[in-house]
Amino acid sequence: MALDELLDEHEQSERVRNWLRQNSLGLVGGLVLGLALIGGGRWWMHQAHQKKVAVGEAYQGALDSIAANELDKAAAQAGALKGTPYAALVALDLAKAQLDAGKRDEAIATLRAATSRDPGIAEVVQQRLARLLIDAGKGEEAVALLAGSDDATSIEVRGDAHFALDKREDARKDYAEALRKLDVAAPQRQLLEFKLTQAGGAPDTKGTES
Repeated sequence: MALDELLDEHEQSERVRNWLRQNSLGLVGGLVLGLALIGGGRWWMHQAHQKKVAVGEAYQGALDSIAANELDKAAAQAGALKGTPYAALVALDLAKAQLDAGKRDEAIATLRAATSRDPGIAEVVQQRLARLLIDAGKGEEAVALLAGSDDATSIEVRGDAHFALDKREDARKDYAEALRKLDVAAPQRQLLEFKLTQAGGAPDTKGTES
C-alpha cells in the first residue's frame, strides 16, 4: 500500500474520531430519547390494556350484582362506568331489574342518566325511557324526548304517548308514519296496524317503503 494511501486512511480515521468526540453527547442523547420513546409507548399500551381490563371487570361486577338483586350496589357500580362504552348497557339491564322490583322511578332515573355514543344504543335507551314515562303518566315528556326521532320504533312509541294523552289524531299520524318506515314482512307490523286502528285510523294496503 502506498504511503499516501496510508496517510489518507489515517486522516479519514482521525476525522471520524474527531466527529464522534464532538457529537458524542448528541448521539447518546438521541439514543436515550429513542429508548425513552419506545419504553413510553410500551408503558402507554400497557396502561391502556390494564384500563380496558379494569372496565370490563367493573361491568361484569355490575351485571353480577344485578343478577344477585343487589340493585343499590349495582347502581353504584354503574355510576363508576360513566363515560365508558359499558355505561348505557349496564343502565339498560339495571333499569329492567329496578322495574321488575317495582322501582319504576329509580328505573326512570337510571335511564335519564344513561348516555351512549352509539346511535343504536342511544335510541334503545330513549325508547325504554319514553315507555316508562308513559307508564308513569308523563306522556308529554315522552313526546318531547322522541320529538326528533325518525326510526320506526321511536315513532311508534311517540304514537303510544300521544294515544295515552288522548291525542288520537297525533297518534294516528305517528302510527301511520311508523308503518311507512317498516318493511311489509316486519314482525311488529301487525301490532302497529292494530294500534293505528285503535286510534281511529286504517292501515294503508297499497304498499310500504322497502
